[in-house]
Amino acid sequence: MSDEIRAVLGWSEWTAEPLTHNAMNAVTKGIWRLRGDRPVILKVLTSADEGGLGWAASHDPRHWNYWRREAEVYADGLPELWKGSGLRAPELVAMVERDDGDVALYLEDAGGERLTFERHAVMARQLGRAQGGSLAPDRPWLSRSFLREYVESKDVPYELLDDEAAWRHPLVSEHFPPGLRAELVRLHRDREWFLRLMESLPRALCHLDVWPNNLLARGTETVLLDWAFAGDGALGEDIGNHVPDSAFDLFVPASELPALDRAVFGAYVRGLREAGWSGDERLVRLAVCASAVKYDWLVPMMLRAVDREQLDYGGGRPVEAARRYRERGAAMMFLAGWADEARRLADAVAL
Repeated sequence: MSDEIRAVLGWSEWTAEPLTHNAMNAVTKGIWRLRGDRPVILKVLTSADEGGLGWAASHDPRHWNYWRREAEVYADGLPELWKGSGLRAPELVAMVERDDGDVALYLEDAGGERLTFERHAVMARQLGRAQGGSLAPDRPWLSRSFLREYVESKDVPYELLDDEAAWRHPLVSEHFPPGLRAELVRLHRDREWFLRLMESLPRALCHLDVWPNNLLARGTETVLLDWAFAGDGALGEDIGNHVPDSAFDLFVPASELPALDRAVFGAYVRGLREAGWSGDERLVRLAVCASAVKYDWLVPMMLRAVDREQLDYGGGRPVEAARRYRERGAAMMFLAGWADEARRLADAVAL
């Protein structure tokens, strides 16, 4: 790697700081912040690793976890389709096809700050401008059926939803809201209906991994990182991912989800309208709410993991188990409300 850095960046000296990422995903070999004449992010993509459970790399360009997709996104200049929206990707410095088959992406270190509560709405308005002002493009390497494939890839013990002993564990009985179990059983029972519903809604180019860890506020712009899942999605699906993920990974208290939902959805629709989109707002709200199905697997996984050490994103530090179960339980109850809203909306718009 040293010879490559010298050749690509022309540096004689530098330091490399490993950055937190989803180490289970086989697609990402590693991410580093390089500091030399200027900071640069190095991200290495690979298909050589097996990854964690449900995170295997794929060679199918349409698969949700196609290993080369992010390289294709940058080589194509795909984020330029959203130019002028206020939302952008880091700039590509260089791309190296390595002899071992890996791909090295040298990217701008965009800097910036994590989103404040107010900046969530700014980002959502920018995302609305981006998705309302451009047609959904077709590239052979954009993901298709992301939501269905992602959900179905999760090998978790759904039978624990019906296991009395699992629900009597103190972490569960003391921190999951009353009524959550029945709502999750219903969501799982209706999973196929939700997936088909999402597939029937208006389409857009979606990032499909919009959440606080992939967003940086830089002046009036928002920088959107990690385009590895980009592809076809429902208009509003990115918002349906961002809102709950903000609580699941403890960026926003679950108690603030209703306020975050109102702020983000309202701003997103304003952005769509500003970009000239004139569709039925109810269909966008339906996509947001029906996105609850993406998390069908989460509680069964948590029921299996009650006696394991709880680690933060990337697995670097422990997380207080009670806090995690309390916050995620409350967030899942919030999503049960989304699922109910989706059922009502589907009836209202005759879907």
